[in-house]
Amino acid sequence: METPARISVLQRVPFFAGLDDEQLGTVAREAHEVPLKKEETLFQQGEEAIHGYVLGWGRIRLDQTTPDGQNVVLRYMGPGDLIGTVAVLRRVPFPATPVALEDCLVLSWSAPRLADLMERFPKIALNAIGVIGGRLEELQARLQEVATQRVERRIASTLMRIAHQSGRRSEGGGVEIPFPVSRQDLAEMTATTLHTVSRTLSAWDQQGIVESRRSSHLVIRKPHKLVEIAEQA
Repeated sequence: METPARISVLQRVPFFAGLDDEQLGTVAREAHEVPLKKEETLFQQGEEAIHGYVLGWGRIRLDQTTPDGQNVVLRYMGPGDLIGTVAVLRRVPFPATPVALEDCLVLSWSAPRLADLMERFPKIALNAIGVIGGRLEELQARLQEVATQRVERRIASTLMRIAHQSGRRSEGGGVEIPFPVSRQDLAEMTATTLHTVSRTLSAWDQQGIVESRRSSHLVIRKPHKLVEIAEQA
């Protein structure tokens, strides 16, 4: 990836917001490229966080294994998303494992290199506070959903969150999630069972709210209906 292409990626990253083109060029030239094949992992949960990453292109699923061995899908990530950088900043082991959903290209900086960039460009350090705060807010929102919302609301909220982060417009005003999201993944993300997710999606499929049968991609045909379900008291 040439420097201008790297800069175009970094311009979408809140961690580097406010840097001018010259400063972004410096950051881009300091990066190393890490190609990933589909199903490859970028690093493993529990490893020492010695590099921070930004996804250049492709899609990644972030998996976490609980102490009792259960897998939990934390989030899906697309171009411009930070991967593992919060762990680098907090100096803690990586809390999850990124798995490539398709061929990807990742930009990487070592922990000392990131620290040097923050010294040279203090705006990055200020942005880091916002990035960490945003991740905490998202986690708190998900915990609140699990504790207080009916399962249908949780599934609807999760689908809308994925669509907002990674969706693209489809025919008829719908939104397609352009990578596989299995029903088991949704069950893990919403703290419910595979049976409940399957039953709920099948009902929404019959009502024309979502289409979940074409390959493994989900299409939200009536986003406003899903928003209504997510906001029901």
